[in-house]
Amino acid sequence: MEIGEVIRRYRKRKNMTQEEMADRLGVSGPAVNKWEKGNSFPDITLLAPIARLLDITPDVLLSFREEMTREEINGLVAQADKMLRDGSYKEAFLWAKEKVEQYPDCEELMLDMATIFHAQGLFKGIHEEEYDRCILKWYQRALDSRNEDIRTRAADGLFGFYRGKEEYGKAEECLAFFSKQNPERKRKMAEIYSLTGRREEAYKAYEELLFFAYQTVNLYFAGLYRLAEQDGDVEKARMVVDKIIGLVKVFDMGAYYEASAGMDLAVMERDKDRVIEIMEKMLSAVDEIEQWRRSPLYEHMTFREVGEEFWGEMKRKLKEAFGDEESFGFLEGDERWRRLAGKV
Repeated sequence: MEIGEVIRRYRKRKNMTQEEMADRLGVSGPAVNKWEKGNSFPDITLLAPIARLLDITPDVLLSFREEMTREEINGLVAQADKMLRDGSYKEAFLWAKEKVEQYPDCEELMLDMATIFHAQGLFKGIHEEEYDRCILKWYQRALDSRNEDIRTRAADGLFGFYRGKEEYGKAEECLAFFSKQNPERKRKMAEIYSLTGRREEAYKAYEELLFFAYQTVNLYFAGLYRLAEQDGDVEKARMVVDKIIGLVKVFDMGAYYEASAGMDLAVMERDKDRVIEIMEKMLSAVDEIEQWRRSPLYEHMTFREVGEEFWGEMKRKLKEAFGDEESFGFLEGDERWRRLAGKV
């Protein structure tokens, strides 16, 4: 890591602006900016004052130690794990702390050590302030990483750390580091809602997770089905359809989705009677296509209301789709199909 990157990282950790740092060192603001961008370097006489100002050693400032490889990190973590199994927590912790101090810019090592000692401390019932303070510092430093994965893992660890201490406000703040698309963010938020007595919000969050989990898992099964269909693997296609129907039942999606799940398979097998049966069930259940609205699973969620015209249009489009000869032409001559497709 270049000296400019080191200065920038530790300056930001001190919540110090470039101008403030410049004033403390007796240099100009643009000079600090140039250091951090790598356009110039501090005078050698400033190295010790910079290190003192940033609360780091000259070794760290000059990055005498190179970045560690993932294999080296794994080796140290394995050694820490062995020491925890075979010896005392204190002995293992002091050893780990020394290693982290030797590689102060290795965020992954810091985060891995925080994770393993946090978990083992909980398991062994160790709650000494000295250990907690150090683990907290490791998590917080990893949270400052430019690497999104490291930040997210650190936020996850910090969430557990604060949750365990019943500092729910601080735990909630950690969730800002999770992507809004990450379901873990909402799940953890639901947990905080529950722990802090916000029961309505907790119910709603869990219900939303369930509802969108159905959509996601259903897409996965649909992808599996398409692969089986393309490969002509009827047995696998049947198995996947059975799973989809089971999914519909578990998530209370209703009769329409339960019936429609088997349509593609029935068409692929050219099973006329089964296709007609599915068409009849789908048409009869159109008005109940949003049956999940009345499920206790989603009773705290709010859904947009639709009028009668919507259902009439939905039924018309469904009949129109059933009349598609490219998909259902093999039913030609079947009066039941003609009636259901609105051809008579």
